[in-house]
Amino acid sequence: MTSMTTKTTRTTKADPTGDVRLTGIAKTYGAFTAVHPLDLTVPQGSFFALLGASGCGKTTTLRMIAGLEEPSSGTVSLGDQDVTALPPYKRPVNTVFQSYALFPHLDIFENVAFGLRRRGLKSVKKQVEEMLELVQLGEQARKKPHQLSGGQQQRVAVARALINHPKVLLLDEPLGALDLKLRRQMQLELKRIQTEVGITFIHVTHDQEEAMTMADTVAVMNAGRVEQLGAPTDLYENPRTTFVANFLGTSNFIEAEVDSKSGDEIVLKAGGGKLVLPGARCSAPASTGGRVLAGVRPEKISLTHADDAGEIPVGRNRITGRIADSSFIGVSTQYVVDSPVCSDFEVYAQNIDRDPRLVPGAEVVLHWNPAHTFGLDASQDADAGVEEAV
Repeated sequence: MTSMTTKTTRTTKADPTGDVRLTGIAKTYGAFTAVHPLDLTVPQGSFFALLGASGCGKTTTLRMIAGLEEPSSGTVSLGDQDVTALPPYKRPVNTVFQSYALFPHLDIFENVAFGLRRRGLKSVKKQVEEMLELVQLGEQARKKPHQLSGGQQQRVAVARALINHPKVLLLDEPLGALDLKLRRQMQLELKRIQTEVGITFIHVTHDQEEAMTMADTVAVMNAGRVEQLGAPTDLYENPRTTFVANFLGTSNFIEAEVDSKSGDEIVLKAGGGKLVLPGARCSAPASTGGRVLAGVRPEKISLTHADDAGEIPVGRNRITGRIADSSFIGVSTQYVVDSPVCSDFEVYAQNIDRDPRLVPGAEVVLHWNPAHTFGLDASQDADAGVEEAV
């Protein structure tokens, strides 16, 4: 079964006739706009995530794809078929919700077989057994839902949806009820299942780690709009707005002035010193004398005691400061540094050969590879996305 589904995966991913296309899709409730008009294409065979905080419009968008919400404008197409006017049961999609809605009186086999039996199929044994093997629950077939763990019940819900062979599987916060360890295990399980069956998964979540772990492509939504769309690595390394930079992890921002340009590099002035920003990583206008928000992730920064500043390699971006606070969290120590360019600069340092002098009150130099700096429009609110990301 695996080899057959793998072959299907390779075929469908190159075939645009199975794409999910949203064209000018929007949803309003009276004077409130839940989803502003947006165009979005989800390639067939991909694992796509709609990521955002509560109220951003991601679940409404998913429900419009499912047919559970009627768009105020725009169209939903699955392949060459416009399904905007079709009721949910006539669309080639299935949805898995946070509440798995398994039938408590039926065993696992019959829960998975339910959709087939409803369609009048009498010979379901082979299909159900294959689907239970796919989700690694073959030995649990005759148990009742209450005898399974939360993660196992989640896999039953996925199997019950997949056995109907939908073109698209919609997942609405499916892991939200699980504890952290089990949630991480299920992230890998869902990705494995999607790779094996080769159909399109569209996953709604507010969990940044969940989206980046599973999805090929992530659409970050904010206030009913797609703020940025791309591969998880690209969104994290090259955010184009402060909201995305803060929602996907933590970012330090330095308000700087453009001093000059040299080839592909932009030289910035900040706090009496100079920083180098790669031109390719700057999404803001960068004319001389203009203002830019220079961003850098906490884990990209090295922390050196001021007494050892002479040992820092030439060519690195650097700023001085004083450690205001530190927190040991096992794999790393998180420092908060007060500096001339930022009063609460965050640094995450792995606990390998930790310098015992790096304690609150110590004078330090923060330094990093200029290539790890990104530039944003200085007119944006540097705190955007922080509250939502918490």
